[in-house]
Amino acid sequence: MRCSLFLAAVLMTGCASPQLTVFGERHDQVDQQRQVAGVVADLAAHGALRAVVLEMADRGTSTAGLPPDAGDDTARKALAWTDSGWPWVQYGPVVMAAVRAGVPVWGGNLPRPAMRAAMDDTSLDTAVPPDLADRLTAAIRAGHCGLLPEGMAPGMRRIQVARDRSMAEVVGERLADPARPGQVLLLTGAQHASRDRGVPWHLVAGDVLPARAIRVVLFGGEDDGLQGDERRAAEVTPGPDRCEALRKAFPKG
Repeated sequence: MRCSLFLAAVLMTGCASPQLTVFGERHDQVDQQRQVAGVVADLAAHGALRAVVLEMADRGTSTAGLPPDAGDDTARKALAWTDSGWPWVQYGPVVMAAVRAGVPVWGGNLPRPAMRAAMDDTSLDTAVPPDLADRLTAAIRAGHCGLLPEGMAPGMRRIQVARDRSMAEVVGERLADPARPGQVLLLTGAQHASRDRGVPWHLVAGDVLPARAIRVVLFGGEDDGLQGDERRAAEVTPGPDRCEALRKAFPKG
């Protein structure tokens, strides 16, 4: 039912269908990934999906060329998938829904060596306006429960900007591919999905897409300060106290 409602929103309104749909998720919430897998399958079944781009796989990897009957192991190898931080049991259904429909999945994330380089790249400090940089820094600090050492925040903000740029560039490349019709679907973390700071901002600022061509779907309530076009409910998977783990990693003196 949720998938049909989503299709109704993007395909059966008086407005043009989006060229890009961005799903902003929490990585530890399995119902959110399950819902996205359903949307991928539904859009593909209607011939409305050009490609899927994932934060969870590195840029330069793709399932393009795999046959629809390819198995999970083949898809994992094509995406150089590692379960470190991205459990296949959660994200595999998203990938395989696309593979089975003949829709390619592309990695969008910045590879780890490039992240290390981005951390020290001071040119990224001026890649976004000061107010956006402040929002990113505040979100990074809040995401680390106020425990992040002050000196680490600028480097982590640079990585965030570089990762958003990378995903935006991959999305742009997929949209420019004349061989496939339909929209692109991007699955990424909620901060990367927000219109006012993430991948959509970079696409609009870079004149890759107008804002009206992007649809941002976020999960949960509106108390997170993020900007999207739709809020979807999802079952909550209880997890460990993330702040407790961070208190051990960054003990206050």
